[in-house]
This record gives sequence, C-alpha cells and structure tokens, in this order.
Amino acid sequence: MTEILGLDPFLLTIACIAFVIAGFVKGLVGFGLPAIGLGLMTVFVGVEKAMVLVLWPAFLTNAWQGLSGGYLRPLVTRLWPFLTTAVLALGVGTFVLTQVPEGAADLILGLLMVAYAVPMLAGLSLSLKEKNIMPVGIVAGLLNGVFSGLTGAFTVPGVMYLQALGLRRDELIQAMGLLFLLSTTALGVSLGGFGLMSGREALASVVLIAPALSGVWFGQRIRRQVSETAFRRLILIAIFGLGVYLVPLGLWRLF
Repeated sequence: MTEILGLDPFLLTIACIAFVIAGFVKGLVGFGLPAIGLGLMTVFVGVEKAMVLVLWPAFLTNAWQGLSGGYLRPLVTRLWPFLTTAVLALGVGTFVLTQVPEGAADLILGLLMVAYAVPMLAGLSLSLKEKNIMPVGIVAGLLNGVFSGLTGAFTVPGVMYLQALGLRRDELIQAMGLLFLLSTTALGVSLGGFGLMSGREALASVVLIAPALSGVWFGQRIRRQVSETAFRRLILIAIFGLGVYLVPLGLWRLF
C-alpha cells in the first residue's frame, strides 16, 4: 500500500497519528482537523500536498457533522448569506496561496486566533443584534473564504461569527459542520482548478479517512460528558491553542 501511496511506512504512520489527533480535536470541539492535519503534515510533505491530504477526511467528517443534528433547515435559512460568500471567496484565497511566501498565511491566521481567544477567555462576550446578522455575516464569509483558500483551515473568522449568534451547543456544532463541509468542497474544486491536486495525494487522503473518523468518534464521546459552559470554554481554548501552534509554524516556514 505504501508504494501505491508514494509514502514510506514511517511517513504513513506519522500521517495516521496526525489524523487521529486532528479527528479527536474535531470530535471534541467541532473544528480543528484541517489546521492540525495541515500543520503536522506540512513539515513532511509541504503545504500544497498537505492540503490535498486533508480533503477527504475533512469532507466526510464535515458531512457527518453538518448534515446531522436536526437543525439543517433553520440554520441554512439563517446563515445562507454567510455560507454563500464563504464559498465564493475561497478561490481568491487559493490564488493568493500561489503568490505569497510559504508560512505567511499560517502566521496571520495564528495571530488572529490568539487575538480573538485571549479577551474572550478573559470574560469578554460578543453578540450580534438581529439587524446586523446579515451584513456582518457577509463580511465574515468573505474573510473566511479567503483564509480558507489561503491556509486550508476554515475557522477564522467564521467560528467567531457563529459564536456571536448565541447558538446552542448542538446548533453551533452543526453550523460549523455546514461551513466546513461547503468550504472543503469548494477547496477541492479550487485546488484542482489551480493544478494543485495530484492523484497520489488524493489517494492517500482516502486512506486517512479511517484514522480521522476514529479520532472524531472518541472526541464526540468525551464532548457529551461536558456542560454547555465548559464546551464553550473548550472552543476558546482550542482556538487559542491552534493560534499558538500556527504562529511559530508560520515563522519557521517563512524563515
């Protein structure tokens, strides 16, 4: 199998471990698989190949998360401007990816995550009035799409926007899943359009579905045992942790 994938046994083992970890974080807080999977695998295969490796595990785990939960219709009705702009803007980010120095996007994304999480963990609370949900959603969608195409991570500022809507835990999990599912689909199309999709990495991505799903399953079991308040704090801690992880990674890749 490793010959078919073009991966040596050590690299395949590392990839499986990375996606179990990434899947666990996603199962626990609802996001983090692309950022963690990309961050770990970029060290070994480079950012463009790592983005392809993430596609199938991200797509299937996001489909699981976004299409189950019972809130699909009300969420789509409320969030369609945000979701639409997030998808349409993603191609712009993928184009920028081919132009900017490697690591710049990770550095910016990490700094934004830290800047958001620190005041929120300190007690700041963000909320949106009903009249502002659509215009803020359009802006958040545009920015989220650009960052998604640039980094392969779909979190900023989309998760922050969804948190500001005051959604309950299960609604928030499904809303994030919808955003990630649509973004993953658009990213696959965009990577193919820019010639960044190779058959070898695409096949390896399919193999990595199993470890990713096993991690998600375990993370979900842990999530069901925490309270609503603890869950929201877990999300902020995860955002902060991803930011702290991405900043040095971006600096290392830049210099």
